[in-house]
Formats: sequence, structure tokens, C-alpha cells
Amino acid sequence: MVIFVVAPVIAPYVSPSGGQYEIACGTWRASIAEVGGTIRELHYDGVPLLDGFAVHEMAGGGRGQVLAPWPNRIRDGRYRFKGSELQLPLSEVGLGNASHGLVRWVAWEVLDHQPEFVRMGYSLHPQPGYPFSLCLEITYVLSPSGLAVRLWVRNEGDGSAPFGAGFHPYLVAGPGPVDQWKLQVPATERLLTDERMLPIGREPVDGRFDFRHPRQIGNLKLDTCFASLSGDRISVEGERRVELWMGEGFSHLMVYTGDGLPTGARSGLAVEPMTCAPDAFNSGEGLRTLAPGEDLELEWGIGVGATKR
Repeated sequence: MVIFVVAPVIAPYVSPSGGQYEIACGTWRASIAEVGGTIRELHYDGVPLLDGFAVHEMAGGGRGQVLAPWPNRIRDGRYRFKGSELQLPLSEVGLGNASHGLVRWVAWEVLDHQPEFVRMGYSLHPQPGYPFSLCLEITYVLSPSGLAVRLWVRNEGDGSAPFGAGFHPYLVAGPGPVDQWKLQVPATERLLTDERMLPIGREPVDGRFDFRHPRQIGNLKLDTCFASLSGDRISVEGERRVELWMGEGFSHLMVYTGDGLPTGARSGLAVEPMTCAPDAFNSGEGLRTLAPGEDLELEWGIGVGATKR
């Protein structure tokens, strides 16, 4: 009798964030993940500038994710557009909100990958709560001056579509916690929120929230949307100075110290450029309406500056 032994088939390991795409320029290094078109790591001169996540992990806390076709939250996942009542799935169940868009956990396609850049695309098809068709492309480019991130979106449908975008990097200015770092945000107002983190008003930045000049964060808990921006550069300064810059189209900035995260609380500072306010699908604050065939380009980036002492 002949006995056949069948060897088990061992599937190759697949990272929770999918394929990994490395780019480099000089002493700059970055790793971009297939899932969400997410920036997973960014290093300069061997030092991390982002509180990212490991290749065997998911992007906890929104780390490095692209937020579209809306950033932040939509109250009850419900909004009205062009006379239609629309209901999105509640992705933030505890607070009863639709959170951070529809492209964070999908696989983006690599359209071009060169040593210094990667370009990725995703087609967002009509679905319950968002019956609109968008084509999105995101490009990550490294140069001697740092990282540039470019988002391009086009309305592929035959009707108008509501749109907003944001990004969710956690900046790192040295060993944590964030308490030791200085923050500078060129904003004169902040949005007030209710217990569900939804806007209920606005007020001028006061002593605690006034970061127009660099000031130590200390034990202040920030989960704050800044508005009325008077500049396009935000800095976080510790052992090194990390700068985030924003191109045209960004009207709001979320800053989050990470309190409440199951891991990594206050180990990095989320600095989130946004084209609109939280719940903009209801308030209209900063919301874009893309006509059929209309496209939109946005750009932001991260660099390093001389540490001021």
C-alpha cells in the first residue's frame, strides 16, 4: 500500500494593513500601507516623526489615515442633501456618529511606485447613505525638504456630491508624553462640542487654548477643532521641531492628545488638517459640493525645522 502524505499549505503572511510600499529620499524614509492608503511610518535621519503602527497591527486611533468623503463626525449618521434624507452606518457606535468617512479600511490600488513616491487610487462607488461616485488618488512624495501628500478627487457621477477631507497623522517631537512638547497653532477660534464631540458653538481661543505662540502642552487634554486659521503652518517642538504645513482648501484643524486611546495615549499628537468642520454635512461649514465631472486637489506635508531654544 502506498501512503501519500500531503504537506499542509501555509498561506503567506498578509499584514492587517495589506501591502507595504517604501519610499525614500536622502535620510527621509516612509512606509505607506495598502489599507486606507495610510502613511504607516515616517523617519528623518533615522528618527520617527510620526507615532505610527507596526506592520502586524491595524491603524489604531486613526493613525495616518485618509478621511474622506468627510472628516470627523456626522451626527446620527444622518444628513439632508438636495432634498433627500440620507442615513450612513454608525461607525462610532458608542457616540452614535458616522466617523471619518468611507475609505479608511478599504484596499487602495497602487497606480505608480517609484523610489521617492507612491501614487494610489480608489473608486468610491454609490452605497447606502452616500449614493455618489468618486474617483480618489493620493500621492506621497519625499524630497530633501520632507513629505508632501497630495489628494485628488473627481465626482464621477451624474449629480452633485457633498465632499470633505481630512488626514490623521500623529506627530512625534521626541520621547513622549506630549506634555513636554510645545505646540503652535495659528488659530483665533475653537469649536465648542457636546458630550458626543459634535459642534455646538465657537469661541475665541482663551489662555488654555491659545497656541498662537509656541507654548507647552502640559497636562491639557486636547480633542479640539481650531478654526479661523491665520496661517498654514503648525509646529510641535520637543527634542526636535516637527512642522505640518497645509495648502489651500484647509479651513479647520483638529488637535488630539490621544487621551482615552487603549494604547499610545499621549505618545503622539494628532494634528489633523480638515477641509471642513465636524458635522459639516449638516452645518455646511466648509462643505464642498462637487458638480458632475468637477475635481479638487489638496496638498499638505511634514517637515523639520531648527529647534528654538
